[in-house]
Parts: sequence; structure tokens; C-alpha cells
Amino acid sequence: MRCITVLGPSQSGKTELVRALAALEDGHPRSETAGHLTLTRFGFMGEDWCALDLAGGPEFARMGGAALLAADAAVLCVAPDPEEAVLAAPWLRAIEAANVPAFIFVNRMDMPKGRVRDIVSALQAYTGHTVVLRQIPIREGGQIVGAVDLISERAWRYREGQPSQLVAMPKDLEDREHEARAELLEHMSDYDDALLEELIEDHEPAAGALYEIARRETQHRDVIPTFLGAASHKNGILRLMKALRHEAPDVSALRERLDVADAQAVGFHAQIRKHLGKCVMLRALGDGVKQGAQLGGAGLGGLVEIGGKAGGGQLGIGEVGISVKSDQLDAGRVFTAGAAVPVPDWGRGCPPALARLVTPAHERDEVRLSAALSRLAEADPMLTLGQDQATGHALLKLQGVMHERQVLASLAEDFGVEVTTSVPDPRYLETISSPIEEHYRHRKQSGGAGQFADVAITVRPGSRGEGFQFAEVVKGGAVPRNYIPSVEEGAREALDRGPLGFPVTDLTVTLNDGKHHAVDSSDFAFRTAGRMAVREALAKAGPVLLQPIERVDIHVPSVYSGAMVSMISALKGQVLGFDRDPDCRGWDIFRALLPASVEEELVMALGSATQGTAWHETEFDHYEEIYGREAERISKEHASAAA
Repeated sequence: MRCITVLGPSQSGKTELVRALAALEDGHPRSETAGHLTLTRFGFMGEDWCALDLAGGPEFARMGGAALLAADAAVLCVAPDPEEAVLAAPWLRAIEAANVPAFIFVNRMDMPKGRVRDIVSALQAYTGHTVVLRQIPIREGGQIVGAVDLISERAWRYREGQPSQLVAMPKDLEDREHEARAELLEHMSDYDDALLEELIEDHEPAAGALYEIARRETQHRDVIPTFLGAASHKNGILRLMKALRHEAPDVSALRERLDVADAQAVGFHAQIRKHLGKCVMLRALGDGVKQGAQLGGAGLGGLVEIGGKAGGGQLGIGEVGISVKSDQLDAGRVFTAGAAVPVPDWGRGCPPALARLVTPAHERDEVRLSAALSRLAEADPMLTLGQDQATGHALLKLQGVMHERQVLASLAEDFGVEVTTSVPDPRYLETISSPIEEHYRHRKQSGGAGQFADVAITVRPGSRGEGFQFAEVVKGGAVPRNYIPSVEEGAREALDRGPLGFPVTDLTVTLNDGKHHAVDSSDFAFRTAGRMAVREALAKAGPVLLQPIERVDIHVPSVYSGAMVSMISALKGQVLGFDRDPDCRGWDIFRALLPASVEEELVMALGSATQGTAWHETEFDHYEEIYGREAERISKEHASAAA
């Protein structure tokens, strides 16, 4: 079995294309939908094929590497419009990172919005591999009615819902065909010295030899061949499928790309299903994948074929199936008999950018929610599960809104847990702006031994990022040495919540003097005195609110880099600059500093400004002060939420 992954932007017709390919010879293809991925198994010319159809939303492009973990080749489906080529940029990026042989299919050529050569040129801007046109369209009356194959120089006329008909080359197309073919051969000769010599000597290469060169150059990822058609009308489908059959490599190429010794299978997708538990989609890389055999360090449970049909208990080399009752298996892993190895970086997708606090709608579901989220995190490597420091609630990070909807639907349908989600608040802190001296005496008498502690302290602002420092300059034993750590402990307790309602940082507390009582003094008394002294000092020392600032790296197609400046400014950020992405043609890395409070707005603004093509990474950089009305608003909202 050979496996292809069909990728592309929304509305490019990927699902139509997969259905058309599967229906060429197989009257009963079998399909299996698991979240954002649909698997279709079909036959063509006596061979088994599996097509993985990945949903086309922008966030799924950032997850495209996972769908390529099982692919021998990728088919990028694009719209017939040069202006929309940028929408394919994230998919080309994923294909290039995976180093997988690729084919481009310009779909819906019954409604073209530009010249084919312009579409190819626009796509070339986003890949380091050479995009070559293998067909040119035949036009009549402004409509595309067929295509000419540039290697065989045969003309084919489209027929509605049927294979194309071989026709004579239109006279008015001969010059254009010769020009396009010469351009194709020139590109092919860049990677084949024998072909270059033939062209220099003005010899006409044989079609058979050219097809063999095309196969080799496609498999070596030197070129990306481009085909034309309209999947909804079955136009151009057979030509594409024949190219896949001749030029797509077998599973041995995938084993080389994964580069794991003794690999038996790769887990490329998983889903939690009611009554079945975790179901992991596998592609067999060796011949030992069978029920009961060792895989990933334990015995393999049941195996199900695509479409829900019970398998024969094993997968042949290259076959795709679904494992059940095998808890040791996960998506995003390459399995040997005794171990599970993480997949290469290109198969892990982009870091999730959308953060959500998840709480159960009913308190009785607290434990069930925790267990359900843990199971989902096991099955889906594209999300991360953590805990919010401020609230203690579960913190999910996801790829986008569509990904969030999938997770919430799974919680409700597969686990029966209703939840509410909210955007996590940034971790605000506060500090002081001026030094202050404070004296506090703690005295309490309630019969028997009482409580007595007297402390004099100085509280000073510290450098940003310094945190809390404690010092003492007590002389003459006014505060016994064994009580000084208690004063420090009390001071630390006072920093848990400052006058503005947030944890306090970046200050130094110095114990200057004090008094003690031989009977009534204790660790508890001095801890209490230290805590109360610092609390009273903080209120008098000019409290200042601090907001976290994040360093943001935005990976963006170069055509949108200019729009980033105004977007960052609107979000009250600071532009640091941008550079060409050294690893991806047509992309920039745009750097900025942004308040953590606008990260949710950044996700939405970035999607709008770049049509969903860009993505970003963040890391904490520093804290900076907030003054005036904004600080008052944040403090009041926090106090109201706490109440």
C-alpha cells in the first residue's frame, strides 16, 4: 500500500479530489473520519492506496506535519488564482520541512481566475524546490476544455464525469506548447546531466526517458510537478493518479525520513472514542505489526481496518490501520518492538498559541474532567495541558478556535463532561516605588505565656527582576539570632498579596532593630511582627502595578510583514525588527515585545491580517510598570473577581 496526504487551503476542493481519485476504479472505497483527518482506502490498477485528507482551516496547516508522518507523497490542492497562492504558503512550508515528495494539483480549472504560469510563479515564491508545469490548458471561448501533457505532447479533451479523450493538438496551441515544454525540460536538465547534453546537442529526448527522469527528480524532491483539473467534474484526475502511481515512492522512503532503526510502525493520529478508548492510527513500516506482537514495549491489542472493518489481526508493510486497546501507543511516535521514539521536529507541528482555562460546569465533574483532559492530551500531541498558577484550574493550549471546538466536543460526547472556558489572566505583580521605614510591635496577652515581638524594618525598591531580598543589621542582640529567620518568613508571607491585590516582588527588606521578651517572645510572634510590618510598609511605599511583557516571534509570509508594524502598534507593543526566515523561502520572522494581556487579541489580529497564514511563538521577557487609569482598572477588576 502507498499513502498520500492531500493538503491545501479551505475551499480548494481537497475532499472532492480525494473522492474523485478513490472512485476512478474502486466502486466501494472505505473511509474513516477522525477529527480533522479523513482516511480513505481505495484500489487503483491492482494496487492499494490510502489518502489522508487534512482539514483546510488555517490552524490545521500548523498541524500538517503530523499528517505527513504516514505519507509517501503529498498532494497540494490549490485554487486557480495567483492571488490566493499565499494561502498555500503554510502547506508548502510543512511539505518542505517534512522533505516529502510533492505534487501540486491546480483544482477547479473550470473557473480560473488567472494564467496558469502566474499561479506557478506565485507558488514558487514559497518553496525552495522548483515548481514545474507538467500540463498546459486548452482553451476555447475563454473556457478551459482540456490539457496538453508536456512530456508526451498529447492533448486531452475533458469529458464531464468521464476520463478525458485523446484529441489532436490544437494548431493555435503549438507555439505555446513548445515554449512550455522547453521550459520544463530546461528545469529537468538542471538535475540531470544526460538530459542537459541532449538538449545542448539539440536532440529530442524520448518520452519514456523523460518520464523516468521525472520520476527520479520527483522522488528526490528536486522538483514539484504541477497538474491541472477540476475534481468535481472528474477532469484531470486520471492523469494525476497515474503520475502518483509512477512517481510516488514506496514506504521505504518514509522509513528513511523517520530515521529510526528497527522501526515497525508510526503513530500519526489518535482519537478518543466512546466505548473504545484511545484509537491510534498506525502505518506499518515493518512486517511485525500484528495482534499480540510487541510494539512500543507492550503487546499490540486489536487492529481495525479503515472503515471499521475488523482486520485480519495484522498489517502488511505500508498498510494503514487503527489500533485499539493498546494504551502504550500514542500519536507522534515511531514504534520499535520495545520502545516508542518521538517523531522528528517536522512531525510535531507548531507550538499551540491559544490558551484556555477549563472548568467543569458542575463541581461533581472535577475529577472526571481532570482524567478526561489527561486522556485527550495523550491522544493529541498538538495540544498541551498545564495548570494555571493563579487559579489552579486546568490550562489548555491549542492550535486555534477550530481545534478548541474539537476538544470541547470530545469532552461532551466521549466523556460526558460539560465545561466552561475562559481566557487566562496575565500574571500581574506589584512592587514599590520609594523606600520606607516601619516599626511594628506585636503584643498579645491571654493568660499564661503571651506573645511579644518588636521589629524595625526598612523596605526599599529593588532592581527589576531581582525578586525578594532580605537582610539584617541588628546589633547587640536586640533580636536574638534564632528569631531572625522567623522575621524573614513573615516578610515573605506578606508578599503573597500587596495593596493592589497581587503578589509583590523586586524589593529588599532590612531588619534594623527590635526588642524581645525573655518569656513571651517566640518564632510565631516574630513571624507575625515581620508580616504585619511589611504589610503596613507596602501600603506607604508607593505601590506600583507590574505587567508581564512577552517576546513574540511571528512567522509570517513576507507579503504581510509590512502589516505587522501597524498591528503591533495597535496592540501597544514594541517592534524589534524582522529578518528573512533562513529555512523557509518567502517567509519572515517578525520580532516584537507585547504585553501578555493582549495575546488573545494577537491571535485574532494575526489571523485577520494574514488570512490565517502566520503563527507566533512567545516567551516571557520582563515586567514593566503600569500607571494611571489602566492600573486602577486592572486592580479593581481583580478585586471584583476575587470577591
